[in-house]
Amino acid sequence: MSNLRFKAVEEAFKRKAVHVPVPGKKTSDYFGMYVFDRNQMRKYLSKETLRVVLDAIDEGVPLERNIANHVAAGMRMWAMEMGATHYTHWFHPLTDGTAEKHDAFIEPNGNGGMIEEFTGKLLAQQEPDASSFPSGGIRNTFEARGYTAWDPSSPAFIVDDTLCIPTIFISYTGESLDYKMPLLKAIQAVDKAATDVCRLFDRNVRKVYSYLGWEQEYFLVDEALYSARPDLVLTERTLMGHESAKNQQLEDHYFGAIPTRVSAFMRELEYECYKLSVPVKTRHNEVAPNQFEVAPIYEETNLAVDHNLLLMSTMKRVAERHHFRVLLHEKPFKGINGSGKHNNWSLGTDTGVNLLGPGRNAQENLQFITILVNVLMAVYRNNALLKASISSATNAHRLGANEAPPAIISVFLGSQISAVLDALETSEGTSPIRVTEKTGTRLSLTHVPEILVDNTDRNRTSSFAFTGNRFEFRAVGSSANCASAMIALNTSVAYQLKQFKTEVDGIIAMGGKKDEAIFTVIRKYITESKPVRFDGNGYSDEWKEEALRRGLDCETCVPVIYDAYLSEQSVKMFTATSVLSEKELHARNEVKWDVYTKKVQIEARVLGDLAMNHIIPVATRYQGMLLDNVSKIRTLYNDDRANKISAQDFALIEEISERTNIIKAKVDQMVEARKVANKIENEREKAVIYCNSVVPFFDEIRYHIDKLELIVDNEMWTLPKYRELLFLR
Repeated sequence: MSNLRFKAVEEAFKRKAVHVPVPGKKTSDYFGMYVFDRNQMRKYLSKETLRVVLDAIDEGVPLERNIANHVAAGMRMWAMEMGATHYTHWFHPLTDGTAEKHDAFIEPNGNGGMIEEFTGKLLAQQEPDASSFPSGGIRNTFEARGYTAWDPSSPAFIVDDTLCIPTIFISYTGESLDYKMPLLKAIQAVDKAATDVCRLFDRNVRKVYSYLGWEQEYFLVDEALYSARPDLVLTERTLMGHESAKNQQLEDHYFGAIPTRVSAFMRELEYECYKLSVPVKTRHNEVAPNQFEVAPIYEETNLAVDHNLLLMSTMKRVAERHHFRVLLHEKPFKGINGSGKHNNWSLGTDTGVNLLGPGRNAQENLQFITILVNVLMAVYRNNALLKASISSATNAHRLGANEAPPAIISVFLGSQISAVLDALETSEGTSPIRVTEKTGTRLSLTHVPEILVDNTDRNRTSSFAFTGNRFEFRAVGSSANCASAMIALNTSVAYQLKQFKTEVDGIIAMGGKKDEAIFTVIRKYITESKPVRFDGNGYSDEWKEEALRRGLDCETCVPVIYDAYLSEQSVKMFTATSVLSEKELHARNEVKWDVYTKKVQIEARVLGDLAMNHIIPVATRYQGMLLDNVSKIRTLYNDDRANKISAQDFALIEEISERTNIIKAKVDQMVEARKVANKIENEREKAVIYCNSVVPFFDEIRYHIDKLELIVDNEMWTLPKYRELLFLR
């Protein structure tokens, strides 16, 4: 083992993680202690101010600017009592991360001193420099003005000494430069469209909520080993590395006992999350070595997205205190499972009904089937767009590999729901629909209680699966902002429900009865959406061929996949729902193409650098040792014995020469391909060239590097290997 790798492993043994104990305290004692939630608002706001703010949050009533002064005063008082000295507008630029600029709670008092101040103007609006944030051409880089505006529906919170205020981010000319603003619009659109449809069944429904429960998968790597891998440091994935003799083939890590160091990290992570009102509930080992998962209780979509971003930043801070590094890349290690962020999505009414859960009577079941079939139609008509919403340079490595769903959007319903739809499609009239959410099953063991079985199984190869009372969008990547997928999904469903209501109203206007109209449209939709329904093995080559015949989008080049945002259908849908303008759609695609190019470009440069400055020098040095050994053997044995003894060394010498020559040639070709691509000004064309002409070199170069790893003396190999990275000590 090289000295560098030995020191890294030695450091890994020395690490002792320290978690924050909370002796004698229940989670409820400190849950939300750093959040300006409704409980805190009741303490620090007047009754009138509280009423107005809650009306704005719950009913969407416009919030007058003068109210912001009262809220700011109460918020500042609370924050300073909690030890905060600064505040920031916390927003989601088009980088998949978050951004913040901290200002102190101080203003000059006119006498050479300072006073603590935080006004409604500062709460409601800020002006961060927008020039360095992605805008997709909406703004020139020299035009710096942009605005953040307070989102009252997501409560402020404190991290360290700073009050963080969730906000939207717009350009000087009014276009969205973030994920939150279109997400809020998409939620508003699905609320209105779904409420109109629900009132066909229950006139008491006044609001429909979009809910999200994410499942965050991630890897942990010891920070000493991480620091010894330049590819992990710069790209968050291993660009080379032969698989370990033992990886996940025994499946013994999945749901296994959580390692002690990891358990300490998880406890502190949960403690920090609870203080910020992030309701994490589940933790467990995932399938791959060093892979884990954390999942929360469901929340309204806007808050769930904020909490996921907050979780990701909190994970990184806590991990460093435990001498880990968190890897959120979708495929940090080749040959084992990648990491996703399954988005469990549902709709619910203000009357307490889960619209994706089977009902208690015929009317509620009709409503359930109505919403379900409209979701099917939305996914069918927008399957290319939904794939574009989760596609990235990093997620492309994961989709279709090691339990990740394929890059084809299809819907899994399960046998019971499929049977209900098939029967409904061929039925006549308005016969009652019977669907059970769970059925009881007795086991042969008399002392084991009855098991309640869901109305659907699970299909791990499905990208969009119905799981009994919600849909699980499994294709979302672990490093992504959930908002991207939720914007596309909620907008698609909103637009579809609006079309459904128009068709039903048209039949009623022609003299048809309400239930007959609903059944007529549903039957038509069941037939039309059949191509997107698939309950089989999404990994099979037969499905890929079948999906193509069905007319589903099977494109795999990420920059081309992004074209779905600019299709005539997508532009019409986003503009009709007022979620995104055509100008904003074009701008966002420019950002997506640019980000894709830069991520691939960085990986290509890192791979080339490691190949030429780490791998080839080490391999040739080992080759020199072998040549020296052959020379000594021939000096000692000047006969046929020398040839026999040195034959193995000769074979290794020749293989090293062959592989290093190929690596050098491929790196040179990759560099030339990058030079050609870099001359292209059109962002889409450049991204496509990078995808088709640069990316293929990665696997070609890696193949020969990984073969050299098996040949070169272990002590000489400078990079920590998979067997060291993937098994925590």
